[in-house]
Order: sequence, then C-alpha cells, then structure tokens
Amino acid sequence: MFKPKTFQEDIFDMKDSIPAHQEFATNSYQRHANWYNDLYPERIQKMQILFSIKDNQGSINHWLQQLFFKCLDPFMQEKQASWFTVGDAYGHDAQYLLEKGVEDVTASDLNGDFLALSQEIGLIDKYAVENAEAMSLGDNSVDYILCKETYHHFPRPYAALYEMIRVAREAIVIIEPQDPILKMPLLLFMNNLLARVNDKLIAKVWKNRFSYERVGNFVYKTSEREFEKLAAGLNLPMIAVKALNPNFWFPGSNNIPAKRTSHKFRKVLWKKGLRDLLSKVGAVPSQTLSIVVFKQLPSPAVRQSLIADGYRLVEIPQNPYL
Repeated sequence: MFKPKTFQEDIFDMKDSIPAHQEFATNSYQRHANWYNDLYPERIQKMQILFSIKDNQGSINHWLQQLFFKCLDPFMQEKQASWFTVGDAYGHDAQYLLEKGVEDVTASDLNGDFLALSQEIGLIDKYAVENAEAMSLGDNSVDYILCKETYHHFPRPYAALYEMIRVAREAIVIIEPQDPILKMPLLLFMNNLLARVNDKLIAKVWKNRFSYERVGNFVYKTSEREFEKLAAGLNLPMIAVKALNPNFWFPGSNNIPAKRTSHKFRKVLWKKGLRDLLSKVGAVPSQTLSIVVFKQLPSPAVRQSLIADGYRLVEIPQNPYL
C-alpha cells in the first residue's frame, strides 16, 4: 500500500501560500475531510457503519446500490485491470470490484480513517489518502478510475476531472445525478423566457438551480453534452453513456428486505418502473448517468458488453487540425 503525504499535512503546509480567492476550496476540503469523523467520532461507531454494509445485504438500500454498481459490469471481464476509486469513504465501491474478482483495487478518500478500518476488517485490500483535485499518482498509472456519487461534492470538479483523466490509462467512470435542464425542453424554454424578464424569476420554476451542501460546495450535476465537449476538447476517442433511475432511497430502507412480499419494496418497483418508462419515451430525463470517458478505444469485447448493458457509445471525431 502506498501512503502519500496526508491531505491534512498538505493543506497545512500550503495554507500560507494559498491565494484568497482559493480559500473557499481549502475550507471545503477541510470540511469534507472531517465530515465523517464529525458524524462518527468513535471507533465503535465507525465499525458499526462498516459492518452494516455487510448486514444490510438483501435490503432495499442494497438493491438500489446494486443498480449503480451494475454499471461497472461490462468491465468485469478484465480481472487483471487496476482500479482506483475516488471519494470512496467507506471502501464500498472498491469492495464491489473485489467481489467481482478484480485483482488490483485501491480505494481512496480525503480522509483515510474509515478506509483503514475497512482494510482491517477485510472489506478492501488497499487504500490511499488523496485529494481528487490534486492527486499524487503519476500519469497513466492505473487502468480505470471510478468516481461514484462523488463528483457533485468536489469544490472544483473540473480540476478533479482533468486529474482523473491524467492518472487513468484506459478510462474514467463517473456515476452521478443528471442535470435535467438540457433534457427538459419546457424547463429550458421557461428559463429562457423568464431570463428576459428577471433572472430571479427562474427560481420559481427551477427550484434547485443553485444548490449547496452544508459541507461547503455547490452541487454539480452532470450532462452527456458536458462530457462530449470534454472528450472532444482533449481529442479523446469515445464516451459511453448509460441512463438509469436508482434514486429511490428513503430512511429505513437499509432495514427492509428487497422482496415483493414487502409493500414498500413493491412501491419502489412501481415508482422506478414508471420513471424508467417516462425516461425511455423521453418525457423526463433519467435521474442518473453513468458516463465512461475513454482515453483509448475499448476492445470489441468491452464495446459489446457496454451495448448489451444499455450504454450508448459516442465516437468523438478526430480533430482534423492535429
């Protein structure tokens, strides 16, 4: 296990040299790094959370989490590929990859306290303390980077995006909530119309246009077009996009079995089925996108697996002037 200088040490060393306009990001890093320790300060509390990951298998919460993780299955034929998970606070993401037989998986987060315990009880093999926006890893040093439900927490997500692309050899996988504006023509029309009158009126129809978390960051959401532009700008060959609707978590869902005999699970299935249908016909956008940005074209086998799993492949035209 490689153990770079801890994020906290890095921040304190840099503190005096950080320009004032970047101070918000530094404060956000510190808050993020301390977030889980503030919630679960005692070792026994952390252990209870980690063991609950195992204990809650078969629950509605576990079933919903699997909808996210199954987006990774097209890559599971490459057992010897190396993976690096970003913002993997408990090591849950790395654990899924290990359970699928991937041989080389490293979990990372801003704070390694939970990950050290995850390694201790055997949930993960390796971990690292990393700031995704300034990683210590070398160029092209791991095959795949997974960033699941973490991108929207970053103070400077574009910095993290370029870092992940720098470090990955094959591809990065971003699984995040979708920004609905480009997929909802009526909302876009109302936005354009109200902007001509008074920009503040937009908030009347677009409630979460500006969303912030208590920990200190704006909540970024993703769009397919955003990543198309990223790939084209960097002269990368392809992205793959899968739409999914897994956001039906509710308090207590980790204690309710995902069985049709459960009224609450049947309700989740009904709501998900309706949302899937509406998304399929284009009435509403999907809740979440799994977006793969490839640094080099995937093998035919991986392409076929992606398509079979519901991904749409978008080949990026090569820049004719390079």
